[in-house]
Order: sequence, then C-alpha cells, then structure tokens
Amino acid sequence: MKVLTTAQMLQLEENCVKSGMTMEMLMENAGQAVAEEAARILGDIRQQQILILIGPGNNGGDGLVAARHLHDAGAKVFLYFFGQRPGRDPMLKPIRDRRIKRIEAEKDENLEELTKLLASVDSVIDALFGTGTTRPFSGLSLMILDRVRRAKIKRPDMKILALDIPSGLNADTGEADQGCLYADNTITLAFPKPGLFKFPGAERVGEISVVDIGLPGFVEEKASPDYLADEWAKSVLPERSPQANKGSFGKVLVLAGSMNYIGAPYLACSGALRVGAGLVTLATSGRLQSILATKLTEVTYMPLPESRPGLIAPEAIRVIFRQFEQYNVLLMGCGMGRNEAVVRFIRSLLLSHPKAKTAKPKLPFLVLDADGLNALAGVPHWWNLLPEDAILTPHPGEMARLTGMTVDEVQLDRLELTRKMAAEWHKTVVLKGAHTVIAAPDGRSQISHVANAGLASAGTGDVLAGVIAGLVAQGLNLFDAAAAGVYIHGMAGEAVKARLGDAGMIASDLLPELPVVIKRLKARRHSEEAD
Repeated sequence: MKVLTTAQMLQLEENCVKSGMTMEMLMENAGQAVAEEAARILGDIRQQQILILIGPGNNGGDGLVAARHLHDAGAKVFLYFFGQRPGRDPMLKPIRDRRIKRIEAEKDENLEELTKLLASVDSVIDALFGTGTTRPFSGLSLMILDRVRRAKIKRPDMKILALDIPSGLNADTGEADQGCLYADNTITLAFPKPGLFKFPGAERVGEISVVDIGLPGFVEEKASPDYLADEWAKSVLPERSPQANKGSFGKVLVLAGSMNYIGAPYLACSGALRVGAGLVTLATSGRLQSILATKLTEVTYMPLPESRPGLIAPEAIRVIFRQFEQYNVLLMGCGMGRNEAVVRFIRSLLLSHPKAKTAKPKLPFLVLDADGLNALAGVPHWWNLLPEDAILTPHPGEMARLTGMTVDEVQLDRLELTRKMAAEWHKTVVLKGAHTVIAAPDGRSQISHVANAGLASAGTGDVLAGVIAGLVAQGLNLFDAAAAGVYIHGMAGEAVKARLGDAGMIASDLLPELPVVIKRLKARRHSEEAD
C-alpha cells in the first residue's frame, strides 16, 4: 500500500469523479468504513455514547455518514457542529430523520453543553478538519479542541479517534497546530499520508488504521513509498518444503558480543533462529562462548582468539575469513562495544576486504548493526569500501554519526533522509525507531505503522538485526528481508504490548512471538489461496 501526499489524494479523488463516482458516493463509502473501524476499535458499541465533532468541509461530511451508521448499529451518538455545513447538505437529512442530537458550537454559551457531554461520553471522533486545512487554529475551534484535551486528561479512558487525520496535523509535513489532539487511533481514508509518520505530528496519531473507501487500486502504482501491511508481508515469506534440511533454510554467521554486552549475541542469534534460519553460528571470544553456551544451546560456535579477556584479537580475522564461504549472511556489530581495538578490528575485517575476486574469500551478504556501524563513522567514503550487498540498521543516534548530522536533524524527515542515504551509499538502510523506514538504493521504500514505546528498550534492535539476517539466509532479497523483518518484529512487539502493556516489555519477550506472527501471516496466505 502506497503513502500519498495531499496533492496525490486530491488528484485521485478528481480522477474518481471523472470516471463516474460522485463526492457523495466517496463520502458515503468513507463514513461507512470509518463507522465499521470505529466499532472494531471500541468494541460492542451498543449503548456506548459517542460524540462526533463535525466540521464544515468534507471531513465533517464523512463524520455525518459515520454518525448515521454508528447510530444504526446501536450507539448513542451526539453531534457537535463547528461552522456552517453547505446549504442543502444531503448528509444532514438522514441525521434529522433519526433525530440524532445536534449542537451548534456558536449557540453553546461557554461551551457548557460540550463540557457536559465530555464528562460522560465513551469516545470522541474528531471530524473537524481534514487534510486540506493548514491555517492555525484560533478562537472557537481552538477552544473546542482544548476542551476535549482537558477532558481526556481528566478521563484517560475516554477514547479519541481522528477521522483521516487529527485536525491541525499537516498531512504532508507532520507539523502540528497547538490545538491538535493526541488521538488514541487515527482512521485514515484509502491511503496513509506522510505526515502521519513525521514528527512531531506522529506523536499525535496513536494507532493507525487504513480503511478502503472504494478508490481504484490502479492509482497505487504511481505513488511512493509503501506502507507495510499484512498483504505485502505474507507475499514475501519464504516457503518451507517438508523435504528440506537445515541447509535449505540458510546459514547465518553472527559476529557479536563483548564483556559489557553479553546479552546482545543471545538476542541476535535467537532472532535469526526464531524466523526460521537453518543454522546460526556465533563467532565471539572464547570467554563469552563459555558464558553463552548454557543459554544458547541451538547455535554452533566459532570461538575467536582473545587479546585479553573478552576482547577479540586481530588474528581472529584469519579465522573468520576461512569460514566465510560456509555462510549465506554475516550479521556483525551487536554488542561489540566501541573500544579502540574493536573499532580497528571491525574496520580491518570490513573495509580492507577487496570487492574484486582475489585469494581472499568474498564476504557473504552483510547485515551491519550497532557497533559495526559506529566503527564506520569518521572513515571517509566508508560506503565505497563495503560490499554493496549490505543492510545497515542504524537507530537515529547511529545515523547521526554516519551522516555527520544531529539526531534532531535525522528525525526531521526520516523518510527522505533514509531514501537519500540508501541511494548515496548504495546500501539497503533501515532507520529504526517509531515508524521505522526501510529504503533500497533503487528508490524503493517502506514505512512501518508501528510506534510502540515498549520497543524502546535495550536489546530489541539486536533481535531485529537477527530477524533480518535470518530472512536473508532463507533467500529473500535484501530489501524484502529488511522490510519483512521490520514488519514481523513490529507485530511481535504489538502482540507483547497487547498482553503485557508497553512498560516492562523486554527484548526477549519478542522471541516466542516471532514464529507466531509468521504462522498467522502464512495461515492468511493459504486461506486466500484456497479461496
């Protein structure tokens, strides 16, 4: 599914009208889809009280249609109008016929009726302003939104749902007006918009749902980037023949760990195993091997010589070189530390390795994470010294070091920066964080819908690196492996969040959820194939 700008959405709607659809038909489709998704989010809506804020434009029209469907499904609906609806608005007659309570903000002295409703309703749907509004809020509109904000503080259990986009959020840039609400859920129409994934606005959208409103799918191909979804993820999952052996599913070599970060190798190796890699070998210092062997029982080991306890010696490079040809992918960097000797070791292994075929073995596919990336920072044109068959998985701090930018600059436009650097470096780049971005050198890109605070904890990035490496080993191309890895990892995080909440989630909680996510995706694929 593509991510469309405001201009692209307007063009799409114009094309639909030219092809015979009317705006009323589109509004009807949108309102019904929003009502159905709202009912899914809110649970049994019979006798629930739902307040819908209705604006003067198309967003408000969608809200009126949603109100009718929610009313018909058994909810008690209240409408709060800001501004005048168009004369002879066809969406108003069904509201009058159903005698749905309507309040006009201009006639609500001191917003007293709004305040009373906010003290009792179960949820609020923001249908004030859509993607076309860019002017700052002031006066009555700002007062209405502020009253909702204050009510949410007093009653955190009251849900706020945004229709298409939270009012006051710029759909293209992610800039947010001071009055823009912090929604629990945003139900966006037809296609997600780039502003939903850009900060500071991304903090205000909550969980994103994309609903179908009947727009023709052929227009999708003209837009970029993609929005990660089940439909795509299940299409790229590797097949697993019942006649296979462990070699059929690829071999991963993990070079990771140091005395300060003993858990990182465990998480990375386990991530690769849990997504189906046939064999995982951990290359680490002999001392770490003896510690990890009691916990990592399913991997094989490549013990490396040490210069001092826990620190890999330079001659380990020769040991690793001799083994390269046995593996499909090398995952390197998790928990290796930033010791000067480690940095020299990483640079010697990666940057001095020739691209041309020589007596030295060719590097396998490379997934470079954490301290593997930190070791590159400061090396002029390091990207020209790495093999092109590489996936880089920086978090914003690591991306800042690699690019010479500040973290704030990195976060300003994550999508554009990731696409730019993937093209410049000729590498597949995964910029981690809320709404992780994946970009390939050829311009392809994907955005994750997941923004899960529970994943902001130590070790979750090690799991992700292992997941991606495990998928590369099974034959996925680098971009598909990176994007599918992000999706599977993100959905595992959502499953843990649903079970435990987002506080106290730890990286190892993700591991048993990874195969469950894959199983669910495959079950859906097989079900669709059967149909």
